[in-house]
Amino acid sequence: MLEVRNLSVRYGDLVIVDEVSFGVGSGQWLMIVGPNGAGKSTIINAISGGAPYSGSIDCMGRDIKSYRPHDIAKIIGVLSQRYQISYPFTVGEIVRLGRYAHSKGVFAGGSDEDETAVERAIDLTGMRPFLNQSALTLSGGELQRTFLAQLFAQEPKILILDEPTNHLDLVYQKQVFALISEWLKTPGRAVISVVHDLSLARAYGTDALLLHEGKVVSQGAARETLSPENLNSVYDMDVFEWMRTMLEQWVEN
Repeated sequence: MLEVRNLSVRYGDLVIVDEVSFGVGSGQWLMIVGPNGAGKSTIINAISGGAPYSGSIDCMGRDIKSYRPHDIAKIIGVLSQRYQISYPFTVGEIVRLGRYAHSKGVFAGGSDEDETAVERAIDLTGMRPFLNQSALTLSGGELQRTFLAQLFAQEPKILILDEPTNHLDLVYQKQVFALISEWLKTPGRAVISVVHDLSLARAYGTDALLLHEGKVVSQGAARETLSPENLNSVYDMDVFEWMRTMLEQWVEN
């Protein structure tokens, strides 16, 4: 569904991403992991058109640059780390904006198909109780679920998530990842996530791309890629021992 070949991103003499290649197909959830400065978010920015790059990115068999923004929005949806809201739109209004890519024109009204997609997205994310509430009054978790609902209403084939739960409480982290996992069950869909939390990467990812200083260290099945040897070499510490030490804090004698 998405194929990235020899992707490089440079700013002057500084190489942020260096000849990275990977692909994601139907049913796959690719976790992009690595320490700070590994180039994870830069890869997401390149795919979504926010960073200049060399190499190639093919989406559904076509160069991604050949798509008009209106058309690529029907295929790829992006969820950022955090949204800043300065307007009093309601939850319902924000979710309905996800149908813009499917609109037949500025003055065209919403179709039955649009309404069905919006209603389905609202129910899937549990945002119906907040439907008429201003986004300015929402908690961080509620706001993130609102934009996730907007993304579901957009009905893309590929979700790209940049640290989608980085600033959320544990309960919202669980909700967001569970919602995405449920969304992925429909055939013809794929997910690419940038994550810092290695536990989430192993729990939900089918595949993983491990980066260090802009280069690929390992890629493939998530549990094989995120092996003790690979993680220790990238993070310069015994990651598994650290995880076991943390788990022991919750084990009652």
